[in-house]
Amino acid sequence: MLKSLFNHRLCVAVRTAAAAVLFFTASATASAQKFPGLGDTPQMGWSTWNKFQGNINEDIIKGIADAMVSSGLRDAGYTYINIDDCWHGERDADGFIQCDPERFPSGMKALADYVHSKGLKLGIYSDAGTETCAGEPGSLGHEYQDALQYARWGIDYLKYDWCNTEQNYVTQKCAYTLISEALHAAGRPIFLSMCEWGSSMPWKWAREVGNSWRTTPDIWCSFDSLRVFPTYTQYSVMDCIHANDSLRIYAGKGHWNDPDMLECGNGMTINEDRAHFSMWCMMASPLILGNDIRSMSDEVKAILTNAEAIAINQDTLGVQCLKFGEESGLYIYFKPLAGGDWALCFLNPTKNDVTYAINWQHFNLTDEEVSGMSTAFDKNTYTIYNVWTHKKEGKTSKADKVAKKIKVPSHDAVMYRLVCQNSK
Repeated sequence: MLKSLFNHRLCVAVRTAAAAVLFFTASATASAQKFPGLGDTPQMGWSTWNKFQGNINEDIIKGIADAMVSSGLRDAGYTYINIDDCWHGERDADGFIQCDPERFPSGMKALADYVHSKGLKLGIYSDAGTETCAGEPGSLGHEYQDALQYARWGIDYLKYDWCNTEQNYVTQKCAYTLISEALHAAGRPIFLSMCEWGSSMPWKWAREVGNSWRTTPDIWCSFDSLRVFPTYTQYSVMDCIHANDSLRIYAGKGHWNDPDMLECGNGMTINEDRAHFSMWCMMASPLILGNDIRSMSDEVKAILTNAEAIAINQDTLGVQCLKFGEESGLYIYFKPLAGGDWALCFLNPTKNDVTYAINWQHFNLTDEEVSGMSTAFDKNTYTIYNVWTHKKEGKTSKADKVAKKIKVPSHDAVMYRLVCQNSK
């Protein structure tokens, strides 16, 4: 009890001290209110970290912005270009953070202007601790200054990490609420992507604080193998799915579960890339690319720009998929969609191809947790549209019989949009 009271009082003290900085720099009033309209659907974009990590500069960012346009990614819905760790320079005499003058000689405002000229938005990275994960200056004690600086630069997105926070003496909830208030006070709508790896179960408290929150440790480019280091562990695609697919009741418009960035195009097989992308679309996860889009293959590009898959991710109903069960080695997921449609995904995590016989009556279900929608295959008829082959594959049957056989290759997924004929 005493520890809880101490943390509460210290949290208030830190927030009060930080607010004093803004008193002399801006007239906005601090508020926990989020900016309306940000993240009504899961965010889509690209980030430096998975491919480049700390080896970044303004030429790379400009080249990515150009490629976002020429590749069709921008038109497919990818909006944000996010600069992760290692962009930082020093703080000036007044405590305002600057960008690295060698890596970003034109300055962050000029880079934001360039990205905006392409019809895109620029994201940036910081940390709630004394230093970022790579040892750059953190935002602890400078939250309102940093938020104001980002607004002056024209930043649109902030990924906020949780490294080197031992000296915070406050909880994740306090620290992330503080930066949320600071962003709102600075006055520019900036998407807040919280990254504390799910350690404080932010899905239970951060709905009014951030626009998305990490539910997992960092991902790495593997379909099903953990990567273990002395002090931390990186998750595979399947590990991220297992950690995230049970949290659907917490996701929705403006507040999304985030199982980390995409590894498509970074070295997995094309089957694994397709399964990875399918499940991020089904789980209403942020679609933040992590490959070098300037040199991606046509196969990878076809996955990342698949309009039907993206439409499932960006569906306006805003509901994360539910796991129906595991059968014949397959994981089976349903996702309710606006207008009475459903998405259906068969994920094969095994090392063997699986042939599966679909009995539509076996899948009569009601999503009592979130949407209240029912598949009602005994009453409704659906057109079966294969998202990856772009072909119609008949209609569902109201009869209690096996209507369709499918083959799901190893480490791959078959994804359908079931278009309800009763409501069309």
